[in-house]
Amino acid sequence: MNYSLRKLKPDIENELKHYREHFKDKVVFCNCDDPEWSNFWQFFSLQFEFLGLKKLIATHFEDEKQSYKLEMWRDEAGVHSGIKTLQQNGDFRSPESIELLKEADIVVTNPPFSLFREYIAQLMEYDKKFLIIGNKNAITYKEFFLLLKDNKVWIGYNNVKEFRQPDGSMKKFGNIGWYTNLDIKKRHEELVLYKKYTPEEYPKYDNYDAINVDKVSDIPIDYDGVMGVPITFLDKYNPEQFEIMGITLGTTVDYSMTTIYENAIQHNQNGSTQGGGKVNTRAAVLVKEKPAKVYYTADNVDGYLISIYPRILIKKKRQ
Repeated sequence: MNYSLRKLKPDIENELKHYREHFKDKVVFCNCDDPEWSNFWQFFSLQFEFLGLKKLIATHFEDEKQSYKLEMWRDEAGVHSGIKTLQQNGDFRSPESIELLKEADIVVTNPPFSLFREYIAQLMEYDKKFLIIGNKNAITYKEFFLLLKDNKVWIGYNNVKEFRQPDGSMKKFGNIGWYTNLDIKKRHEELVLYKKYTPEEYPKYDNYDAINVDKVSDIPIDYDGVMGVPITFLDKYNPEQFEIMGITLGTTVDYSMTTIYENAIQHNQNGSTQGGGKVNTRAAVLVKEKPAKVYYTADNVDGYLISIYPRILIKKKRQ
């Protein structure tokens, strides 16, 4: 089931308060949030004059029949609202919705998780500013990671904890957040570094030209090479302080593996073994002593390999 459904208003207010300056005299389009129940519509309609919006548009979706749009706009006579019939079903991919997208300055919505790649591609094609909700796992999608790497998209302020479903029940999530290309203060805040580099604490990967950093707070202040840091680093990413080089998921974008392991075998804690191809999809640290946890061996390696959870590969910029 797709849970990109009703958004709780407090989450919207907590995020949108950081973007007020972006909305003055702008057309806002909610193209995946039905105005019948959307808290996005409720928020923007109530804050229409406070934010100084020029126009607000939300489309209703129907599977196989005509739909409608709800609009609110401002002119010399004041603020008005009205419903207008659509000839199509209100899907964000429909020609009518695309024409509305062209009119919009900023898109704010909760797109279907299952269509996230397609939705983002459309926003980029039409060069739109946006603030949207998405799964944090989208970071690992190749096309979307490229946008993060090239500073065309970044992470917002908060996580989203709950969604209200059509039957009124609540669905909790633990890995949902905001993505945007609207400039925000947090992406200009410098991450304070204090730890010193040692080869013992920061082992070098065997298959990437980078060292491993287990915690974002442990990024060494005195290391100028490439570092693999947890994906949560993107919550603290300042493009003026760091450069994103790649991600440790196989042959990554612009920063590939230096070694491919031959005939790799995975050794499980219970003593069983299985094919070890997984070690060629992530960074690995080579150790001489047999680990107590899951490890890998390969024909072209003398020792034992420990596979590391996906890491963002970064480098400090010279100050």
